[in-house]
Amino acid sequence: MSDFIKFYMDEHVPKAVTQGLRRREVDVLTPQEASMLGASDEDQTIFAEKNKRVIFTQDVDFLRLHKTNFSHYGIIFAPQQTTIGHMVRGLMLIYDLVSSNEMRGRVEYL
Repeated sequence: MSDFIKFYMDEHVPKAVTQGLRRREVDVLTPQEASMLGASDEDQTIFAEKNKRVIFTQDVDFLRLHKTNFSHYGIIFAPQQTTIGHMVRGLMLIYDLVSSNEMRGRVEYL
C-alpha cells in the first residue's frame, strides 16, 4: 500500500509506543517535536489534519470532538489500561490494512 498512515501521537501516549512504531519504520510525530506541547485538543486536531496525520490517543476528548463533526484526518483510540504491546500491535495492524486516505474522518478503536 503506497498511502501509509502517518501518526501524530497525543502528548500523553507512552513514549515506548512511539519508539516501537519507529523501530518498525513508521512515520510518527509527537507534539513535543511539532512544538505543539500543551496545545488544546482542537488545535492538535487541526495541526494533524493540516499535516495529513492520524491522531493516536487515549483521551476520550478526541472522541467527543469527532461526535461534534470536528474535521480530522483520522483518530485511533485506545483505553487507558491498554498495554504498550497491544497498542503497538494494533497500530501496526491498522497501518498495514488501512490507507491514510481511508482513515480521513474515521475513528478506530484498539
